[in-house]
Amino acid sequence: MTSKWLAGFIALGISLGSGMAAAQQPSAAGVDPRAAIAKQLGAQPDDLRASPIQGIYEYTRGTEIAYVTTDGKYAISGDLYDLKANDDLTEQHRRDLRAKLIAAVPEDQMLIFTPKDPKYTVTVFTDVDCQYCRKLHSQIAEYNRLGIRVRYLLYPRTGPNTVSWTKAEQVWCSPDRNDALTRAKLGQELKSKPCAENPVARTYALGKDFALQGTPAIVMADGDMLPGYVPPDVLAQHLKENSHH
Repeated sequence: MTSKWLAGFIALGISLGSGMAAAQQPSAAGVDPRAAIAKQLGAQPDDLRASPIQGIYEYTRGTEIAYVTTDGKYAISGDLYDLKANDDLTEQHRRDLRAKLIAAVPEDQMLIFTPKDPKYTVTVFTDVDCQYCRKLHSQIAEYNRLGIRVRYLLYPRTGPNTVSWTKAEQVWCSPDRNDALTRAKLGQELKSKPCAENPVARTYALGKDFALQGTPAIVMADGDMLPGYVPPDVLAQHLKENSHH
């Protein structure tokens, strides 16, 4: 399904017009084509990079990717495949972007449930009131038993100024955050009050950059993302099969 930003981007790409063409002759004018494209998109030149296809640039916002022609007349929504290698080049770039964005979040802004000797680490966007987030958390001991270290990022899907957002802040502002998360997911009322110093707004914005369609969203160390609930044994098998170690 095409996201709102991509839909807007496509509409913009169709209407960019031929006025860009003269400004995008790098050999004649010595101008970086990215600068002209970025100006039309309201983006930064670093948001664009050359694709493997001549005359096509890759445009990135958060972890969402689209393609635009250097003459500014056309935009393309969809994944780019290397047919010979059978590789999804777009998804490969998305994984790299996700891993980079996750790595920028300090662990002290996460809620971590870990076994003594973890084999794997996953990062999970979670909503206190999400049914399948609650199901996943009800099995947290089993994920841990299988060697999976779970790092939660609070992502109240309903957004700011909602009950779920307040609960997320209450969890973070509790003396024992892990216990508070468990109790909140069991439907228990928390007594703690929201505090000013909490990461909920940041992790919510990160989820938006990930273009999350729902929760839970499980992100592997390499940036691969599994949308939705995954049973402990299935997740452990996926991690084993895709481990580089």
